[in-house]
Amino acid sequence: MKTWQYAFIVLLGGCCYGALSTFVKLAYAAGFTVEVVTGSQYFLGTLLIWTVALFSKRKKLTLGKIGKLLLSGIPLGLTGVFYYHSLQTLHASLAIIFLFQFVWIGTFFEWFFYKKIPTIGKIGSIGILILGSILAAGVLVEDNRVITWQGAVWGLLSAVSYTSFIFLSGTVEKDLPPVQKSAIFSTGGLITVFIMFQPTELFHLPVLIGIAPYGLFLGLLGVALPPLLFSIGMRYIEPGLGTILTASELPIAVILSTLFLAEHVSISQWLGVVLILGGIAAGNVNLSKAKIKSHSLEKESVS
Repeated sequence: MKTWQYAFIVLLGGCCYGALSTFVKLAYAAGFTVEVVTGSQYFLGTLLIWTVALFSKRKKLTLGKIGKLLLSGIPLGLTGVFYYHSLQTLHASLAIIFLFQFVWIGTFFEWFFYKKIPTIGKIGSIGILILGSILAAGVLVEDNRVITWQGAVWGLLSAVSYTSFIFLSGTVEKDLPPVQKSAIFSTGGLITVFIMFQPTELFHLPVLIGIAPYGLFLGLLGVALPPLLFSIGMRYIEPGLGTILTASELPIAVILSTLFLAEHVSISQWLGVVLILGGIAAGNVNLSKAKIKSHSLEKESVS
């Protein structure tokens, strides 16, 4: 596949996360607790991806590699734990703003770990994304937002853990079949969630049956698909660009909340969605220019 196709796969992974907040709200409205919702998401999502993995190509792994993959799945679980904690004290639009800071944190990670100084173009696209996120979240049109320090801390922690998960998806065991890798990642996330939330109520049969429709949907889009899509696409693109592409989650969250929750979206919020999409496009244009330039330099060196 071409580079832009791998970039599109990562973009889809971000879209999956964007769908979660709407259906989490629907599950809360149905009377389920944060522990049950989160536990069902990771439990059923892990079952889904392992069902696929059992019938897919797999490689034999040493205990050391399995342990490394399980540990790499910890940020996947922590992202859900931190983000859902932030939602307990923050409005959803504010919580997602804090989570959205993974856009610039990802570029900082790339600079710190790979010594890649961000280009002016990348800084510009990040600036567009942050401005778009503020508008899309409706912070400027509603004055009843209350920011608690607890919610802010949980939100920023979710941004750091989400960034870590994206990076690990593209660096750990690159040659492992994506489905197998995703299944082990998800298992690490499941273990993390069960240790931190201990959702024992989930295994009461009436509760499990009631939460199953929500848990299956959340598990598919929040646990099974993102690690798989990131494992396929992230190893072929720059980690910093990967975090820009996953910014697709915020416009998806706005669109779905309008369709399924009947939430009002102002003109400024739609402008924010357009700006985010523009920032993603700008990041891809920078990628294409960089590829063209590198190919030109390679040809010159050969000749």
